[in-house]
Amino acid sequence: MPVIKATSVRDLKLRVNVVDVVSRVATLRKAGARYKGLCPFHQEKTPSFHVDPDKGFYKCFGCGKAGDIITFVRETEQLSFTEAVETLAQRHGVVIEYEEGSGPSREERSLRQELFELHEFATDHFHQAFRAEDDTGRFLRDYWTRERRFAPEIAEEFRIGGANAAGSDLGAALMRRRFSEQAIRQCGLFFIRDDALLTPAALRPRFRGRLIIPIRDHQGRVVAFTARQTSLTPADDPAHEAKYVNSPETPIFTKGNLLFGLDRARSKVGEGHPFVLVEGQLDAIRCWSVGLRTAVAPQGTAITEAQLLLLRRYHPEIECFFDSDSAGQKAALRLIPLALRAGIEVRLLGSGSGVKMDPDALLADGGLSAYEQLRATAVGSMAYFVRCIEPEPERASPERLQRDQEQVFDLILQSESKATQEMLLAEAGRHLRATSARFREDFMRHAARAGSRAGVPAAPAGSGTAGTVNRSAEHQLLYLCLHYPDMRSALARALPHEWVDPGSREGALLNRLLADTEAHGLADVESLLEDEEERRIVADFLFESPRADGTYRDLGDPRGNAEQALTELRRRALEPRLRQIELDLAKPPADSNADAISLLKELADLRRQLQQPIGLPVVV
Repeated sequence: MPVIKATSVRDLKLRVNVVDVVSRVATLRKAGARYKGLCPFHQEKTPSFHVDPDKGFYKCFGCGKAGDIITFVRETEQLSFTEAVETLAQRHGVVIEYEEGSGPSREERSLRQELFELHEFATDHFHQAFRAEDDTGRFLRDYWTRERRFAPEIAEEFRIGGANAAGSDLGAALMRRRFSEQAIRQCGLFFIRDDALLTPAALRPRFRGRLIIPIRDHQGRVVAFTARQTSLTPADDPAHEAKYVNSPETPIFTKGNLLFGLDRARSKVGEGHPFVLVEGQLDAIRCWSVGLRTAVAPQGTAITEAQLLLLRRYHPEIECFFDSDSAGQKAALRLIPLALRAGIEVRLLGSGSGVKMDPDALLADGGLSAYEQLRATAVGSMAYFVRCIEPEPERASPERLQRDQEQVFDLILQSESKATQEMLLAEAGRHLRATSARFREDFMRHAARAGSRAGVPAAPAGSGTAGTVNRSAEHQLLYLCLHYPDMRSALARALPHEWVDPGSREGALLNRLLADTEAHGLADVESLLEDEEERRIVADFLFESPRADGTYRDLGDPRGNAEQALTELRRRALEPRLRQIELDLAKPPADSNADAISLLKELADLRRQLQQPIGLPVVV
């Protein structure tokens, strides 16, 4: 794969604002000269994630994640370095250059990027089959409008597609477009024997005679498909009886990490407009069609913690809009503990309405007003849970209430927030008709037996009292280099590399940074970092722990601080030799005075160096 020129990487970092990049994933608000918000990498209630647009860096003081725009895109979108640079450049209209000059060829493209392109091509291919004026196209459009009761405009908006009983010749079309064999084999759209020669005849389509719905990731890229059975589905289809067939997992699709509709819903959520979690893709499309624009759906499986944490990046509330049958109830009960662990508030729609509920049919008949009516009867997660396990507590035996109580306590302990635990405990106690004080005592005993800290939050990683750490001179100089890049050339001249302790992380980084500065001028710091620990150290230097009012401490006199640190490094480097000379001179004299004379000269020279002030040179 071609190497992107270092100048292009530096230009990209200068032209793209880190706040714009992070804001696609996390909600930020201004705090002085910087921005802060809830960390997109871990669950938290209080914002500890800080972004500095001037330095182009982000840092979470809770989990320690840190980096620049490229690191952020790599970690949030699971991309390689080259893929992240190419993605950012395309997204922000920045031209990048490669060492070879011409950029990557089709054979040299990353597999992930080619799979994105392949899925976009397949989406268009299936959509054209849906729109075609042939028997398959007319049948699928009639199925969409008459049986599913969707408007034709919604099919256009979601790029709904279809495949005839033979698979609509997708394989031949992909080969004509010269997609690589590796991409075709790994896209998940075909059944292919490992030893088969790749020809159109060897590609057995996964989707035949079905209505096809593209699945997009949170950035809007098509990464997979789900296909609805119709009367066109042939009898020899391997999954003929399955109502829905989904793409298998591929290098760009992990079903437990993705939610259908999130690319649209994430920009619509806000105060009074939480995410609405439904069971299937067509349910989510129905919600969108009637004006409910915050609906998302898992990919044919139970909701996962990874999916909930993804939602938590954008909004901390969910309304659960599942079918009212037993399967829907089980899905809701699985969701509740996961949501508590993720720090998400859940309300369940329709549980107290007495209506047998199918969200798709309900909204198709009643529109948005049907949803608003259900919201009036929505209940919280604890109320729903205790009603499911004990609908009539007044008739339950003491032994049964004891078992119910144990289940409730286990659920409450899923939350890491002590305040949330207190509220859930009070709510559960009211429903189970338990005495408040005794109920709380029982909970504390249960928590102790479970080995839990009963909601006491762990101290954030890297927390500590400012000023309690004895910072080394390397630490101080690296700090100054990062905050005052113009000082690097002067320090590179003034600081002999042998004075620096290469055994410390700060020392190794300082030597590397100053050496690169001497060789290439102002260095791109991020490109010098070799692992996650070094990235964390640099972020710690770039971000001072904020005060309560959001301000940061004065850095003081940088030149004076640098000269003081250089003086300390010189003392540390020279004094051991000085002490050794003094010890040697205290020994009995040898036959010749030659060694003693040279030692006395060296001793005088060392003492003179230690007494002289160090001045940082001015570099023009």
